[in-house]
Amino acid sequence: MQKTKGGTAGAGTDGGPAAPGTRDRILAATARLLQRQGYEASGIKQIAREADATLGSVYHFFPGGKQALAAEAIRHSDDEMTELLRTAMASAEDPADAVVTCTRMLGEELRASGWTDGCPVTTTALETVGRAPDLERACAEALQHWQDVLRDKFRTAGISAADAADLALTVMNTLEGAEMAAQLRRSEKPLQVAGHHLERLIRLYL
Repeated sequence: MQKTKGGTAGAGTDGGPAAPGTRDRILAATARLLQRQGYEASGIKQIAREADATLGSVYHFFPGGKQALAAEAIRHSDDEMTELLRTAMASAEDPADAVVTCTRMLGEELRASGWTDGCPVTTTALETVGRAPDLERACAEALQHWQDVLRDKFRTAGISAADAADLALTVMNTLEGAEMAAQLRRSEKPLQVAGHHLERLIRLYL
């Protein structure tokens, strides 16, 4: 649900961040490929090429093979989306305004990627449901983490626990659908419209 970035491995000799280590590059490449072409189309050989790593390195760091690697890449994407959501929720005291900011941030990142970097969690979950329990678990945990960030924001604004949980689920479901529509249309408008209506919905609870 966001542009995938490479990890870092400490500081460089000039005091700046060092180039990502091999494991970080493999995870970032896998997450990026899951975003752009899904789980089934992303092979280990392509992942190795994209990460500038050897096949031996991929299996060294991820001896469980493609499913284990993909599950870890989903957790990598989970962390990045959680960070984006926390940044958006911290942007305004009013949760309705914060959600609008979130839709804007998602639209900007999607446009910056050339409309290629959708949500790897949704794509992977739909492709592997019922066939890859480790991946299903990682996808479900990611979605729950994102809902928890939203729920906590709503609770801080004084919304009841039950309503906050329902609102978080509704917002997350809406964002997932709006991002997919934005990607297909190559336009930020679906996210902008979703943000406008989510703002109105959230204000009913404030």
